[in-house]
Amino acid sequence: MVGVSGDRRRRSLLAGAVLAAAVAVSVASLAGSAAGGSPSLALRSVGTFDAPIYVADAPGAPGFLYVAQQGGQIRVVDHGTVRSQPFLDISGRVSCCGERGLLSIAFDPRYRSNHTFYVDYTNAQGNLEVDEFHAPSNRSANRFSRRTVLVVPHPDESNHNGGQLQFGPDGFLYISTGDGGGGGDNHDNARHLNVLLGKILRINPHKHGRAPYRVPASNPFVGRTGRDEIYSYGLRNPWRFSFDSANGNLAIGDVGQGAWEEIDYVTPSRAKGSYFGWPTWEGREPFDPSRPDPNPNHRPPIFPILVHDHSLDCAIIGGFVVHSSALSLLNGRYVYSDNCNGDIRSLRPSTSGATGDRSTGLSVSGPMSFGIGRAGQLYVTSGGDGHVYQVVQRP
Repeated sequence: MVGVSGDRRRRSLLAGAVLAAAVAVSVASLAGSAAGGSPSLALRSVGTFDAPIYVADAPGAPGFLYVAQQGGQIRVVDHGTVRSQPFLDISGRVSCCGERGLLSIAFDPRYRSNHTFYVDYTNAQGNLEVDEFHAPSNRSANRFSRRTVLVVPHPDESNHNGGQLQFGPDGFLYISTGDGGGGGDNHDNARHLNVLLGKILRINPHKHGRAPYRVPASNPFVGRTGRDEIYSYGLRNPWRFSFDSANGNLAIGDVGQGAWEEIDYVTPSRAKGSYFGWPTWEGREPFDPSRPDPNPNHRPPIFPILVHDHSLDCAIIGGFVVHSSALSLLNGRYVYSDNCNGDIRSLRPSTSGATGDRSTGLSVSGPMSFGIGRAGQLYVTSGGDGHVYQVVQRP
């Protein structure tokens, strides 16, 4: 799906979803049956789409939900109705599919006033590209407003693209990139600071004079050896990451090689300039000790708060920490899944470890992403049946 090893590693993103299609959508209870009077969790379909790969809402646009389709379209759910006209169609610019395609979207925190949003995709050359667009209305974006913000060369392989965009609590745009593909980081990108692959990047995406973006002066490698855009490094394929809205902590689902899937949860200050271990480590186990962190000022690597082995899993789908009174069964818990088994799970995160890891009793076929709404709504996209679901709690 999003970069596992051996035969699994070469499985396409959609093929991984097909493998999981036998996993039925489950409308099960976490705390007992509704008939017994206990609250329960359920999945409610928002709509069906063509390979829905990401879902987000926009500041100042209540009632609207935006679904990115892998082939290059963004669809609009307008007050519960899926509009036939796409919000944006850049399919002519996107190389798809497998692990390529339109990978995520992010709306500017000031979208209400500047109507600006960003898309992350693999372009016709297979490189990773982040573009800026403007939307005259909540129902339609201007495709001619496209401005290239950042292109990250990805010359050798089609897999391990990362592809998450997320505005942090500091207002800067964070971008995840995979290690460049292949297996075992054979191009040795993730640990080195002269390339942007295998990283979390942080930029101010707004144009500054002739520069397409600015690098925050507080980025860890500004004025030091290493690319200024880099915030964290040593990641294999950080397909999905998010920020905990309660404390700003960074949660990363990093897809593993052949043995371990991992979840990282760290403070922004700890993540800043830190090595997440790949390829020296996979999860908490040594992978290739002959390739250590080359940074002479290195700190100990960041180890995951939770790992899952490959007895059932193949590609972690990182999610969000839920903070919603309407989802009291999940409140304060990090929700995540795996592309192959489809089981939606939750845990209570801490920078010192995870506790209470358990199934929610819900599953979807081939989950690709989670999304969070402004009021704390939780969504999950299914590559197996094409639905976007909202996780709801019944009394």
